[in-house]
Amino acid sequence: MSTTETKLPIYTAKDFTTDQDVRWCPGCGDYAALAAVRKVLPKIGRKKEDFVFVSGIGCAARFPYYVETYGMHSIHGRALAVATGVKCANPDLEVCVVSGDGDLLSIGGNHTIHTMRRNVDITIILLNNKIYGLTKGQYSPTSETGKITPTSPAGSIDFPVNPIALAVAAGCTFIARSLDVDMQNLDNIIQRGMAHRGTAFVEVYQDCNIFNHKAWFYASQKDTNPENTVMLEHGKPLVYGTDRDKGIRFNNGRPEKVVIGQDGISESDLIVHDETDPILASMYSKMAHPEFPEPMGILYADPSKPTYNQLLHDQIEHAQADGKGMDLQSLITGNKSWTVE
Repeated sequence: MSTTETKLPIYTAKDFTTDQDVRWCPGCGDYAALAAVRKVLPKIGRKKEDFVFVSGIGCAARFPYYVETYGMHSIHGRALAVATGVKCANPDLEVCVVSGDGDLLSIGGNHTIHTMRRNVDITIILLNNKIYGLTKGQYSPTSETGKITPTSPAGSIDFPVNPIALAVAAGCTFIARSLDVDMQNLDNIIQRGMAHRGTAFVEVYQDCNIFNHKAWFYASQKDTNPENTVMLEHGKPLVYGTDRDKGIRFNNGRPEKVVIGQDGISESDLIVHDETDPILASMYSKMAHPEFPEPMGILYADPSKPTYNQLLHDQIEHAQADGKGMDLQSLITGNKSWTVE
């Protein structure tokens, strides 16, 4: 085979754009996520046929129709089960699940936990708008306590799910967060996530401008973002603020907000981000507005843990090479069975 024949095509975002009309409400944050994905895919270095996008049910579930790759619009809450099957059947594929907070954290919550626990080599993009948008604005697992919606007219009495804390507790090997309007950071995170070997979980603060507008404005607007978020960069101190004059340090083992220059505090006193440290990841998961600026960027990344799909195929190969003559019926029968006469 010649070099020309093996050379990958040069793609652009347009090559990953289908002929389908994108049917989201004007101004929806899903457009930004779609644009980011289309921009990232040409940078991955894979053929279009190597990508598979899987979705569940909800506004975000239309994603596979809008990306010119293989895809499957599955059923409510089961996108990760389908994606796991795809990856295990063909580990060479790049599998990505895009869905909302209702689909991934309510009816699909157990699949989310176990996908992360198993470290299946797929990318999960959670578009979190803190509401059920497709079904016209019911409160979701991430809605704040007291949220008034058609299904909680007196205010939700639920305590919301913390997606990052869930990912940390489940042992997810890549955890990141971005804003839908921060295109540069979102592009970088998705690219890193898709390159990661293992489960990559990317939470996107996504605005539903029809049923939950301004839910993330404290973090997403130019005048509020610097004071309410802190961008994590590996090896760099946690500095934030409009004038970059604030930071986070440890005080008796707990994070504390400080002002750089006051009381002799300098950047050398601040916490330095280490994306390989699971203890820091746990701390980040509990830093929430308004008590703390919310961490953005890559919170945690551990590429060393073996993936579920690799372990599965290694086990199959080992069993085939072992040659102990175990056929399917003998496996089903096992060594603890008996015959009733």
